[in-house]
Amino acid sequence: MTKFFEFLNSSVGRKWLMALTGLFLSLFLIVHVSGNLQLFKNDGGMAFNQYSVFMTTFPPIKIVSYLLHATILLHALNGFYLVIRNQKARPVKYASKKDTRSTSWASRNMGILGTVLMIFIVTHMINFWYQYKFGAMNWKTYVVEATTGKVVKEDMIPAADAATQNLQPVTMDYMGNTIIICKDLYAVVAEAFKNPAVVAFYVISMLALSYHLLHGFQSAFQTMGIRRKKFEGVIKGIGTFIFAILIPALFAAMPIFFLFVHK
Repeated sequence: MTKFFEFLNSSVGRKWLMALTGLFLSLFLIVHVSGNLQLFKNDGGMAFNQYSVFMTTFPPIKIVSYLLHATILLHALNGFYLVIRNQKARPVKYASKKDTRSTSWASRNMGILGTVLMIFIVTHMINFWYQYKFGAMNWKTYVVEATTGKVVKEDMIPAADAATQNLQPVTMDYMGNTIIICKDLYAVVAEAFKNPAVVAFYVISMLALSYHLLHGFQSAFQTMGIRRKKFEGVIKGIGTFIFAILIPALFAAMPIFFLFVHK
């Protein structure tokens, strides 16, 4: 066990830790963006609100969420440590353009990109996760017609009334229709993204995420010795087009949608 911790504290060990936590967080991004695509549905927020209930009540997901929070902290703290250590090891900045030709802008500024993303994650958690778990949030009831599967009626339950009634998320059948009662996180998201400043902050953060993943995803495989010629094209393609372009673009499209399209 002692040798294991000695390895983790070594230069190679910390790079491996960075790679493994980064790849785990990359997988989470796929799940998160897939779930958040429910925001684009024209159903009064029902699909997204049901997704929110599932993500906060399903036991395996709740366990994974604790692992996720720990991984974010571990990845961030280890990243900052590596940046500081590298700066101490190279006290003199690059003196010419020739010095920077072998490295990308993203690789030279991972510390800045990581700081932007950490600020974004904390802000995002406060605005939505904390609000959902502990804030005073309105609830919503949906009546879904059995024959068409469409929402035929929506009602809002004020947060104060929901607290008085001690409401819990529920899905039940009544006269052939489905009645869904859950917290209305969708309305909170829609209201937040009416603010141009908030939207700009999210878009800038997704740009930082794009550059962070552009370097980080491929670097993780290089650290683990997997990025050989046989796999290099596939890894570079996935890292660039899926993680550095598609996923950040989808996340950025959500606040833009609510600001300019959703009414």
